[in-house]
Amino acid sequence: MSALSIAPYFPFPRVIPVAQQLTTGPEGVVHSQITFAPDPRRRPVCSDCGRKTRAVHSTSLRRALDLSLAGARTELLVPRRKVRCRHCGVRSERHDFLAPYRRMTVRLERAVADLCRVLPIKHVAAHFGLDWHTVKEIDKRRLEREVGTPCYAGLRCLAVDEVAVHKGHTYLTTVLDLETGRMVWIGRDRTKATLLRFFAELTAEQRSRIEAVATDMASWYREAIQEACPQAALVYDLFHAVAKFSREVIDRVRVDESKKQDEAGRHLIKGSRYLLLKNEEHLRGDQRARLALLREANENLNLVYVLKDQLKHLWKYTRAGWARQALEEWCALAEASGLSALRTFATNLRRHTEGIINHCRYPLHTGRLEGINNKIKVIKRMAYGFRDDDYFILKVKGAFPG
Repeated sequence: MSALSIAPYFPFPRVIPVAQQLTTGPEGVVHSQITFAPDPRRRPVCSDCGRKTRAVHSTSLRRALDLSLAGARTELLVPRRKVRCRHCGVRSERHDFLAPYRRMTVRLERAVADLCRVLPIKHVAAHFGLDWHTVKEIDKRRLEREVGTPCYAGLRCLAVDEVAVHKGHTYLTTVLDLETGRMVWIGRDRTKATLLRFFAELTAEQRSRIEAVATDMASWYREAIQEACPQAALVYDLFHAVAKFSREVIDRVRVDESKKQDEAGRHLIKGSRYLLLKNEEHLRGDQRARLALLREANENLNLVYVLKDQLKHLWKYTRAGWARQALEEWCALAEASGLSALRTFATNLRRHTEGIINHCRYPLHTGRLEGINNKIKVIKRMAYGFRDDDYFILKVKGAFPG
């Protein structure tokens, strides 16, 4: 080595750099190959028991990639000695900077794993000149260390929802700890059995400490929660109730009213879907004017628009008695409207009265989980889809550790 040595860049115990060879690849990439020799001042260490020994059985070379040095992709040639340990027999020498059965240094693997936190695998692989599958396995090992072991301690208020992950109605059920923001559990599919698998992983004491669960009005979630945690208050989410009303009532009434109109009436209703679905404070001036004209011209559309706003107010009550009375008045008004879609929705809403009233005691919602679900979709798009569902679940858990 020269007087200006590169040795400080390789502070590895029991080996020292003795030679360096630089080559340039076909694309102008500089490759550096650094050869190491055993440090004569230090004895080798048994890889099993960690004891020092003097007896060397044989020596070979081990190739390992390392962090780039001055822009050059670096490969290390490290002496691999087999030693005779008095306690273990013939064993390989331990090198703490090299993980067993890996072809890269520990610090390179750590750098790859850290960059995978913020960049897609493809970009990380291109940056370090590694294979895509190698980078994926490094990131997966990192995630298994950090979030692979489930922790269900201290769960009190949960939110349950589903997110689509593949085409063809393939879903994941997600469970979020609302107090910490931690993604507690993710399971394949969105059935009663899916959620029961989550509760089966909890102890009886952990299940008994769950006080409330926020979810949509899906029957399979309700049945699973009531079966596994009968003491937990089921809290129905405002977002899902209003979305259900928009799909089953507003869209249905709008289509039915359009069929009854003449050409001018159909032209007025055409393209009004988002005017009826949006909150009034989010409308532009021209949209407000058109919505006012539409509500004045069509009594039924005006009615469902008013009922949509009143439905949101049911979740603003803090006293159960007032909320129950307001819900009963809303359902009575909907049933008296004469619109079949409204009557059907009111009948279904009565069946979920307790889940709506529970919001007074536990003002929970799945809005936080809905935002997380959007971020899950971003994670999926960054990878252009995941073929390994286990890895995808780990990526999601790693993104929301709480």
